Amino acid sequence: MKRKGLWILATCILLAGNMQCQQKVLEGDQFINDLMSKMTLEEKIGQLNLPASGDITTGQAQSSDIAEKIKKGQVGGLFNIKGVEKIREVQRIAVEESRLKIPLIFGMDVIHGYETVFPIPLGISCTWDMQAIEQSARIAATEASADGICWTFSPMVDISRDPRWGRVSEGNGEDPYLGGEIAKAMVRGYQGSGADMYATNSNIMACVKHYALYGAGEAGRDYNTVDMSHMRMFNEYLYPYRAAVEAGVGSVMASFNEVDGIPATANKWLMTDVLRDQWGFKGFVVTDYTGISEMIAHGIGDFQTVSARALKAGIDMDMVSEGLATVGQSLKEGKVTQAEIDRACRLVLEAKYKLGLFSDPYKYCDVNRAKTEIFTPEHRAVARKIASESFVLLKNADNTLPLRKGGTIAVVGPLANTRSNMPGTWSVAVDLTKPATVVEGIQEVAGADVKVIYAKGSHLVADAQYEERATMFGRTLNRDQETRSNEAMLQEALQAARKADVIVAALGESSEMSGESSSRTDLGIPDVQQTLLKELLKTGKPVVLVLFTGRPLTLTWENENVPAILNVWFGGTEAAYAIGDVLFGDVNPSGKLTATFPKNVGQIPLFYNHKNTGRPLEKGKWFEKFRSNYLDVDNDPLYPFGYGLSYTSFAYSDIQLSAANLPGDGEITASVTVTNTGERDGAEVVQLYIRDLVGSVTRPVKELKGFEKIFLKAGESKTVEFKITPEMLKFYNYEMQYVNEPGDFEVMIGGSSESLQAAKITL
Repeated sequence: MKRKGLWILATCILLAGNMQCQQKVLEGDQFINDLMSKMTLEEKIGQLNLPASGDITTGQAQSSDIAEKIKKGQVGGLFNIKGVEKIREVQRIAVEESRLKIPLIFGMDVIHGYETVFPIPLGISCTWDMQAIEQSARIAATEASADGICWTFSPMVDISRDPRWGRVSEGNGEDPYLGGEIAKAMVRGYQGSGADMYATNSNIMACVKHYALYGAGEAGRDYNTVDMSHMRMFNEYLYPYRAAVEAGVGSVMASFNEVDGIPATANKWLMTDVLRDQWGFKGFVVTDYTGISEMIAHGIGDFQTVSARALKAGIDMDMVSEGLATVGQSLKEGKVTQAEIDRACRLVLEAKYKLGLFSDPYKYCDVNRAKTEIFTPEHRAVARKIASESFVLLKNADNTLPLRKGGTIAVVGPLANTRSNMPGTWSVAVDLTKPATVVEGIQEVAGADVKVIYAKGSHLVADAQYEERATMFGRTLNRDQETRSNEAMLQEALQAARKADVIVAALGESSEMSGESSSRTDLGIPDVQQTLLKELLKTGKPVVLVLFTGRPLTLTWENENVPAILNVWFGGTEAAYAIGDVLFGDVNPSGKLTATFPKNVGQIPLFYNHKNTGRPLEKGKWFEKFRSNYLDVDNDPLYPFGYGLSYTSFAYSDIQLSAANLPGDGEITASVTVTNTGERDGAEVVQLYIRDLVGSVTRPVKELKGFEKIFLKAGESKTVEFKITPEMLKFYNYEMQYVNEPGDFEVMIGGSSESLQAAKITL
């Protein structure tokens, strides 16, 4: 049965509900109906095929294997092909040399920017600034679309509480509410919203991933098994995906992991019952890279079997495996239906229609845009500002920072003079020769009155093979152990340090020590770098640790011994200048952590919105026998969720409530007055948490329910108000009903999850 254009109708009802919109419904529906009536079975199946671009180069597309498949209608789109000239040539083959002239869709991993790269997603989440995050996605869409791309495999919204997992760098941390807000901002930035969605050739289609639960893999190991209750799924992990759907995301990517014993790529409950039937998703679902063929190793069938299972579950497009090419045989054998093939084909065609590719196949192939809209000074200025707002000041004893613009600074460390590591993981379109180094950024911001001297000081890690694994994809640190010994490098660094007034140590992870297939069991700063840091501290000079990382690290020793620690994540192409801006106080750091930093790996998983046991350890205590604790470390994190220092200080008043009782159909206003009590202007993220004190099922000790980032001049005060409604108090109960329950709730407002004012309300 035909779907009668529901995919457009739902959007139009939201936008206008007028005659013009109804006409668009009819035109779009009729166009797809007419096209599909002309398509052979093989051409329908071809629309489900998303191969990689391979080695296509300009001038060679005509003779490539991909070109022959395109001419035969066996390809629906390509991904990770870069360059508008190449894309235009391949699109020409599709619309001029294939029978039905169906355009291709071109996707790419535009994860945190295109050639202008923004902080890694974990880093940019620490801005808590939804306008900035949306703007970063808007610029990424502008640049990618100027180079021929119309589809991005972003945002990644997987919740993770285990920093051993490398892809924590690609997500937004541990909290579902914040993750959902970021998901919506990213979708708006890529696609546009309302009547403007896909309206111009700078709007591209987003793809929320990895659906679902990918960040909860066992042991922090990538691609690993996930097993949890449905109640936990819905209360703690699924909301960011749903938020993206509610924002109108055009596509969804299936995850690699299994859910309830069935790989997500073949999980009908996940892909159809929840995503489509419960949440009302109208777009198409694509697999992750070889997601279909990998199900053979999962042990649920041979290639044809798993391909059929994927289609029946609700998969519409197959990335790389070309498994859906087998569904024609499965149709003959009665293992899939014509309706299931038609559903998937229609959804892919609808996506191309929404993007405007049928009316103009070359909509994203304007070669002039690529010359003027990529890596522009304007985009770079925004990236520099956002990077500086993503940095988190973890420690600043005795006001070591900001530095003065005078004297001599020794910039030391294996990450101090590298360009290729600055953008961070999953920056596939960037020119790795363009980012400035930390040395260059500091010198640029400091000016001529500061002498900057550099020494590498150490390798990334002692093990050469480990370093090779951690510096893939052109991110080499040029290991030079054959020409200089570890001791010689250390002595060179100490010589530089002795000549300096202050030492900036650029240490931590390389960009590829986090990201896909980059799980770690030891989350400390690597061995030889720790040795270097300890020797630098022995000089007696002030030391500032500029920490590069794509995940929470265990920094207990560093926190106890290093005067100042600035976590800069991987800040993108403009990171070096942004680091200089913050080190010298041109920008006051305002980043707040979105992932908890543990004291050691043994505490993992460690997250703020945990539940109590029946024997909770009293707050502030180290150990008590027969309580839930450890013999060798307390339960507290090193740095809690929401934490981040500033060069100024902020004071919070007590919470003021408009009422103590919340009616079932009303709202309460909770407000605090925040005062900048320091001597510098600065920004603060005011955070609202709520605890359900008694429930029919156990509830977390607190949950983030709101936040607002405010800017205050020195001495200035501002009252921040949060509206609390019954809807904010809902959760999924044991029967999987989404309810709120009458009773008492604790309202908490403050500058981190551990520094809060509290008041009580009753629903």
